[in-house]
Amino acid sequence: MAEAAKVYPVTLSVDYPDRELNRLTTFFRGILIIPAGVILALVTAPVWSWGPGADANGAPQLWRLFFATGTFLFLPTLLMILFRRKYPRWWFDWNVNVTKFSARVGAYAALLTDEYPSTEREQCVHIGIPFPDAKKDLLPGMPLVKWFLAIPHWFLLFFLGIAAGFCVLISWFAILFTGRFPRGLFDFVVGVGRWGLRADAYAFLLVTDVYPPFSLE
Repeated sequence: MAEAAKVYPVTLSVDYPDRELNRLTTFFRGILIIPAGVILALVTAPVWSWGPGADANGAPQLWRLFFATGTFLFLPTLLMILFRRKYPRWWFDWNVNVTKFSARVGAYAALLTDEYPSTEREQCVHIGIPFPDAKKDLLPGMPLVKWFLAIPHWFLLFFLGIAAGFCVLISWFAILFTGRFPRGLFDFVVGVGRWGLRADAYAFLLVTDVYPPFSLE
């Protein structure tokens, strides 16, 4: 399983801060993360548009139009792979860039770095997601079942996520007293994020048909 993790096409690594972290920004991290969290929510959350319309009797009413952005480009990508055997490059770039920004916000929220998340620069979070050749690398029917095949990952990640949350809480106290994020806890939290990214890339980003390994490495 470790060997499979090493060759998996989707990668995530976070540079360990081999220095003292900022205690003040760590203490107020829950407040400082709000602006970045709002930006991320605006990019990835559904947007509702309202406009005038009429019902069957001609009476005026409001109608709603749902438009999804961010990583919710899953459905159009699924249809393109299914019927056209294509993965539009700009859809891929959009999904990858949103994923990278999400990872930077997540790393800051999890105290893995005290550098405020950038909307453009890579910073200390490094993600590798190769652009797939839809005709050679992706089977057209797989997007319909990947979410189901990934259920074992979601089940395990639920409990791993709880454990990672406790690690972040413990590390919050450790940083306040020592200025350091304990290396073992750091590697575990990053490993959970790595596992989650592989599962997302397989089931929702649809960039690979290679089944993700059950590994933190």
